[in-house]
Amino acid sequence: MDTVEALEPANDLEQSATDVRTLDIDSLAMVASVARMRRVGVSSQLFGGLPTISVVVPALNEAPNLTYVLPLIPTWVSEVILVDGGSTDDTVAVAKSLMPDIRIVTQSGRGKGNALRAGFTSATGDIIVMLDADGSTLPTEIPAFVGVLLAGADFAKGSRFSQGGGSEDISLFRSLGNLYFVLMARLLFGGRYTDLCYGYNAFWRRHLDVLELDADGFEVETMMNLRALQRGLKVVEVSSFEACRRFGSSRLRAVPDGMRVLRIVLRERLSKQGRQWRARGRLRGRALRRNQQIGLPSLADAAVAEIAGRASPGGAV
Repeated sequence: MDTVEALEPANDLEQSATDVRTLDIDSLAMVASVARMRRVGVSSQLFGGLPTISVVVPALNEAPNLTYVLPLIPTWVSEVILVDGGSTDDTVAVAKSLMPDIRIVTQSGRGKGNALRAGFTSATGDIIVMLDADGSTLPTEIPAFVGVLLAGADFAKGSRFSQGGGSEDISLFRSLGNLYFVLMARLLFGGRYTDLCYGYNAFWRRHLDVLELDADGFEVETMMNLRALQRGLKVVEVSSFEACRRFGSSRLRAVPDGMRVLRIVLRERLSKQGRQWRARGRLRGRALRRNQQIGLPSLADAAVAEIAGRASPGGAV
């Protein structure tokens, strides 16, 4: 097992994501604890308790691809949930043969978003990781996503276009479409996203109520990324490489699914709920700046709690 001395904790979370790819969960926890202790000025000590991790894999007729996915999931993952969308091949049987303790959840509706929501609801881990069943998202990158969460992020977002990322699957047309949506998101929502329509994400399960996902199709990935940014979660992009699917053909339809993504972007910007979250963010920023100037962080916390109650009655933070 790698030792803590083998990796100097980086101040930048995105750099940490690159460095921790080869570590196991114990090393990840120790490195994260050292980084946190240094930030708050506390002497180094071992991480108090390891979080549990759930991997959610939506699948529809992906039997031949599972061989390239399930065996590569790290052994320290607490549970793997395969959400079956009504497969007519041996997807479920192959999954059980490759991983006897895998949990099978049957999708009630249709679409990737519906499948992911079913998996998230069933997950019991502290951290949830999304993984595609076609082999395009690499399980070997899970430590990078978990690492930035342990280091303090709320939401680890995969990016094919940040330094260290890439894709052997995306077409020029889809790449230009993604760039258009990235620029639109920056203009309408701020932030520094480099990839908007990529579904390799990980997040703390406690933030599910903040995300409030309700999309059924591929646009759920864009919805997650925008709501994590808009609703004040600490988002860190993780460089990721997208491989070609091993067998079969993709169900992604560039033009129809692109239009669904466009509707999601506009809806998130123009909806009443979106305006409430933006107002909440502005008030929160003002409260933090004001109380930082007078050196009263406890008052800032109280102000934020009061703002949350005013801007989003009954909503989760």
